[in-house]
Amino acid sequence: MAELNRLAAKVKQRDFKLNALLEITKAINANLPIERLLAEYERVLREELMIEKVILYTRGENWTSLLQFGMSNTFSNVVTDESFFKTKELTILSGTSSESFDIVIPVHQDDKPIAYLLVGDEGEQEVRISPVIKHMRFIETLTNVLVVAIENKKLSQEKLRQERVKKELELAAEMQAILLPQSLPKTEEYEVSAVYKAHQQVGGDYYDFMVLNEDEVMFCMADVSGKGVSAAFLMANFQAYLRSIFSYHKGDLKDIVVELNDRVMHSAMGEKYITLFLATYNKKTRHLRYINCGHNPPIVADENRYTQLLKLGSIGLGMFEELPKVAVGELVLQPNSIVVCYTDGLVETENDKETEFGVERLEQVILSHFDSSVSSLNRQIVEAVNSYKGSMPFIDDLAILSCRFF
Repeated sequence: MAELNRLAAKVKQRDFKLNALLEITKAINANLPIERLLAEYERVLREELMIEKVILYTRGENWTSLLQFGMSNTFSNVVTDESFFKTKELTILSGTSSESFDIVIPVHQDDKPIAYLLVGDEGEQEVRISPVIKHMRFIETLTNVLVVAIENKKLSQEKLRQERVKKELELAAEMQAILLPQSLPKTEEYEVSAVYKAHQQVGGDYYDFMVLNEDEVMFCMADVSGKGVSAAFLMANFQAYLRSIFSYHKGDLKDIVVELNDRVMHSAMGEKYITLFLATYNKKTRHLRYINCGHNPPIVADENRYTQLLKLGSIGLGMFEELPKVAVGELVLQPNSIVVCYTDGLVETENDKETEFGVERLEQVILSHFDSSVSSLNRQIVEAVNSYKGSMPFIDDLAILSCRFF
């Protein structure tokens, strides 16, 4: 009779374990949230196996607690050193309290540990077989199934996140390609060329050149803080603002910049800002008027190999609701002068000694190739930067807009 009872108990226990694995597997296949999976796992350990205390650590940047129960205090500490799980007497501290654990069960995937289960037994003084020892193999199997499922779920979620990011970047790249001029003019009065190299799939740089009337043209270079779709949307709005404002403002750069600041502030809500160099040029008078809103100052070079930087202006757009001061720069361009606009990704490119390319080197390249076409000049600038940085990567987007005024 005793033998029959023992066999019946073993069959009952086997059936329970099979059902427990089946329930966990069904929950996994139903794609239930991680919290639901952990709740079912905890129920099996506490109610069916009578396990008294547990902490489950999973691998990430550090080893963090995913589940814990049975302790007098909550242990939310992070384990940074994996060797901690290999100590003989494993004790975890929380303030003035401490908890000791009898057994550490590692969970492996592809021969690497992805989790550690710490199991303790408060009833060690009782004369009985510890449930931890009794159900060791089953606990190990159940924990493996659970943790691997959670890791796979995290990988799947990360894959979906990356797919969303990829789609966003593709959309932003398309938007950016639409923003930039598809062709730039070459006439008897001026010649314009540009280069743009995005550091990543989507950049935050923008340039433009527009004929305003028979006598005047406008050109600009801008850089929005941040990257991605939000930056691309802000820059798309900015381009629309800029072009529409010039349709009704008659060359008053100060009023235009003030209005642009209002619109950027409204669109970005103070979370992003735009640096901008904005200029108009009159072909008859050779008069250049500009405002530099926190942007890298463009370089003007003439046939006498004299250079100057266009610095006057204001702070970046969208930094404050009201621009504290706006200065308009004015100069008369000598025949055959060149204006080179650029973004910080050009002059801040570093070599292996962490030294920036800088404005002075850019000026030297411009003067050395002054007699070249502006498209050739841009190529020489890019080649000089590439040669200077060597194997070092670009740290930002790179944009150049060069204009020669004959």
